[in-house]
Amino acid sequence: MSKPWRIAGIDFEHFHMGDNLRMAFEHPKVDVVGICDVSIEKMAWSIENFNIPVEKVFSDFRECVESTQPDIVLLCPATGRHAEAVEEIAHFGCHIIMEKPFASTLAEADRMLAALSTEQCLAINWPLAWHPSHITAKRLIDGGQIGDVLEVHYYDGNRGPLWHVADKEKTTAEEVAAGKPDSWFYKPALGGGSLLDYLGYGTTLGTWFHDGKSPTDVTAMTYVPKGLEVDEHSVTIARYDHGLSKFETRWGTFSDSWSNQPQPKCGFVIVGTEGTISNYDYESKVRVQSHEQPEGFEINVDVIEAPFQNPIQYVIHCLENGLPIEGPLSPEISRIGQQIVDTAFQSAKEGRNLPLIT
Repeated sequence: MSKPWRIAGIDFEHFHMGDNLRMAFEHPKVDVVGICDVSIEKMAWSIENFNIPVEKVFSDFRECVESTQPDIVLLCPATGRHAEAVEEIAHFGCHIIMEKPFASTLAEADRMLAALSTEQCLAINWPLAWHPSHITAKRLIDGGQIGDVLEVHYYDGNRGPLWHVADKEKTTAEEVAAGKPDSWFYKPALGGGSLLDYLGYGTTLGTWFHDGKSPTDVTAMTYVPKGLEVDEHSVTIARYDHGLSKFETRWGTFSDSWSNQPQPKCGFVIVGTEGTISNYDYESKVRVQSHEQPEGFEINVDVIEAPFQNPIQYVIHCLENGLPIEGPLSPEISRIGQQIVDTAFQSAKEGRNLPLIT
């Protein structure tokens, strides 16, 4: 029997395409019908690792979509090309899974939404959204474990975007140094920098933890090392009606959290009216404080079952059951996260506090 969901992967600017294609290949109802990028070199890892035949490899997105007729397109362009990429693909009527972040600006995010018909689905994939620790924290929040959320504290990043490729395979210092001049991660016009790379994780999941609430104003600072054009460190403070939350991004952590948690740890600390939760990336337990147990206690993270383990499973589940995309992957939550990112970027540029950009 033919598999019911046809998926194509287009634009390999972000190395997460390899991760997302692996999820597609592993899904029992998916047929990966094509991959496409103007650079064959960028597709080489996937072609080799997934044994993709030459007839499924394209260099022109129009030819790819017209020839393969995908139901869903995975997009992994440079951040500054998200709007353009969605406008190109939406014309064909496909559903779209866009790899994080939403966009490089709120205006571009709104262009993406405007390009879609009411029948088309757009999901923004935030890999942190699938971490059992963060899913567990949200369940505890929704269950009233810590009362009303007052503060979200976020610190995240990695040693740098060129220190690894798909499936977190490590590169070398020499490869990193050689790659920086040509990498879009280090080009302002293409949405480079740690703020645009990682802040959306914190503000989008933070909005999810805040139950969709928006801040009133934002203050941010960035650090651009000598010789670079983009930041490798940013700190953002968002003021809500109920308090302050802090979001910090870092390229240059001492270690990568998927190998060894750096200090500070990557992840979240959430403060509520009745307790606190610390939920760190990749960890097997979350830590909770309550009025009854102020010394704190640990809870094993939830065991996450399909179809809630990755974006491919989840989007297909929603399409098959006529359900809306919810949580961090939803355009609604991601748009609020993008508002905070936009305001933070402008605040850092102007060196002053700014009201939330709408």
